[in-house]
Amino acid sequence: MRFQEVSIRKISENMWEIPQTGGMRVPGLVFASEAMMGEIVRDEAVRQVMNVAHLPGILRHSIGMPDIHWGYGFPIGGVAAMDPDEGVVSPGGVGYDINCGVRLLRTDLTASSLKPRLPELLAALHRDTPSGVGSTGSVHLSPKDEEKVLVDGSRWAASAGFGSGDDVEFTESGGKYPGADPDAVSAVAKKRGRDQLGTLGSGNHFLEIDEVAEIFDEKAAESYGLFHGQAVVQIHSGSRGLGYQVCDDYLSDMADYMRRNRIELPDRQLACAHIRSPEGERYLAALAAAANFAFANRQLLAHQARETFLKALKMGPRELGMRLVYDCGHNNAKFEQHEVDGRSRKVLVHRKGATRSFPAGSPEIPEKYRHVGQPVLIPGDMGNASYVLAGEPGAMRLSFGSTCHGAGRRMSRTQAKASVRGRSIAQDMAKRGVLVACASWKTLGEEIPEAYKDVTAVVNVVHDAGIARKVARLKPVAVVKG
Repeated sequence: MRFQEVSIRKISENMWEIPQTGGMRVPGLVFASEAMMGEIVRDEAVRQVMNVAHLPGILRHSIGMPDIHWGYGFPIGGVAAMDPDEGVVSPGGVGYDINCGVRLLRTDLTASSLKPRLPELLAALHRDTPSGVGSTGSVHLSPKDEEKVLVDGSRWAASAGFGSGDDVEFTESGGKYPGADPDAVSAVAKKRGRDQLGTLGSGNHFLEIDEVAEIFDEKAAESYGLFHGQAVVQIHSGSRGLGYQVCDDYLSDMADYMRRNRIELPDRQLACAHIRSPEGERYLAALAAAANFAFANRQLLAHQARETFLKALKMGPRELGMRLVYDCGHNNAKFEQHEVDGRSRKVLVHRKGATRSFPAGSPEIPEKYRHVGQPVLIPGDMGNASYVLAGEPGAMRLSFGSTCHGAGRRMSRTQAKASVRGRSIAQDMAKRGVLVACASWKTLGEEIPEAYKDVTAVVNVVHDAGIARKVARLKPVAVVKG
């Protein structure tokens, strides 16, 4: 397969290598089926994989996942690991919504038992979950409390009565990135975040009730507390205006750093600074703070959802049996140990629209899951399916412990809106058996199922490539959209 002047080599059924050409420091590696690869080439996300390969200090490969599509700087679905001493950190390799991620809550209820109460429950969740552009939450932080959130993440939420120790244990990194410094976050960013804790936001963010429709791995599903026919809840949100502002602030700083240090790259959206530079270290401290805000945000959303279920269904906590399965981010940069050139090294892994996929035995997985691997949460579109996977050893060998993060867009938001003129999306969803409530019908048009790739095809690629294995398929039954 060719991309402009470059011949892309198929190295296995679901892996493609982009040769090292021009100023590329490493080859590119894309996980995709043949049919997907044609679409990826047309989207020109391949060009961004090649651009990322120019970054100083990049190790082994510039990587694209099967949900890859055009993004800011890095493609969405892009992964790159950097040498801490010679490498750089790039806000474009993390994204604007720092530590945006997914949280999965299991219950003891079946989806069929919820069905008669579903319209009432959805209305209550929509009412109690602040969503939409500029939405504000019920928790109004003082400047001092906001700084505690930026340092402690989910742990602050649990200590403030919005969660438990179990919620912290089953959140990636224990719900707290180390090295966070509130002083590295601008006053503007803090102001934007102060009233947004516990809010869903807009765009592709959602709170969703799903049914566990299919189990592929009984052992892992049992460990995660999942069973066939079960009602579960997914929450997808991030660091809101605070994270967006952090990204914006540091893109400007790093563009200046590149000029001063004569770093030349094929795309100015890859603005970066050396990891060990004051600029790089300050961005990583701000990134950690924004990530902690995102963890706390999803914790508050989950706490509110739990309270709404109890109130709307008039049942007690024991009968509901709602607890956190896992919370994992998919827009971040983290220091991790990985094997490079036959030895274990500390590297900085950028994941932009990609999630961790650590295998059984990893000390970074909660002890309860250590024998089966990390839960990997892959939301699809609101009309079809989402998946729970488990991390596999192949991810450590091939993709720096990473896998896809969702279905991936195949239409821009503008294209999606244009394609639905004259249609009632809510009625379309109802015909599929999915109830929808949203803050903006305009946003709903951007999020139609046709705007996304086939999540089953995406998940089959990572399953067959051995970087994550299928555990369960979830079917949406009710959705609150931002």
